[in-house]
Amino acid sequence: MILVQLCSVVLHASVFSDLQTFLDYLASVHTRTRRVVGCIPAEGLEWVPAPGRWSAGDQVRHLAGIERWMYAETVAGRPSRYPGHGRELADGLPAVLAYYDRLHEEARAEFAALTAERWAGRTTTPAGVPITTWKWLRAMLEHEAHHRGQLYFTLGLLGVPTPPIYGLSEPELFARTSQQIVATDGGAAGRLTGA
Repeated sequence: MILVQLCSVVLHASVFSDLQTFLDYLASVHTRTRRVVGCIPAEGLEWVPAPGRWSAGDQVRHLAGIERWMYAETVAGRPSRYPGHGRELADGLPAVLAYYDRLHEEARAEFAALTAERWAGRTTTPAGVPITTWKWLRAMLEHEAHHRGQLYFTLGLLGVPTPPIYGLSEPELFARTSQQIVATDGGAAGRLTGA
């Protein structure tokens, strides 16, 4: 257990040790999310799976607004100005995509302007809780991954094909792994597990 905690500390220290490393990682996280956002069909943009649930459009507007108007504002030492996720912010697929892209670029510029002192210093969350700035931005990445998962689910309910997150879908991974097991041990692993 101690080794796992130590590895976690080393990973977070290396990924978030400096602003440029974070900005590079943010770019890769955002690219994965943008790929999924690009799959949203215009006719499914505002579909909701149940009353009170969010549409894909709501989720995209929320991601854009929270990154720009909450995270970017608070790490710059300003109060949150999060405007919500309603259609009045951007309506229709082209407007939603433009809103998402524009607010991401604005937020990234705010992050890139952080000094080393501010990066390692403290930020106050909208709840009034002080937190190390890089840890607050790490939470932003976790928040984005959470909503990316919701987008995958929503698009799945709509029957929209989506890209695998890291290159292979689960069935593709299973097929390749099965072929490798048979090729390397003649299928012994499958016999041991009953497969």
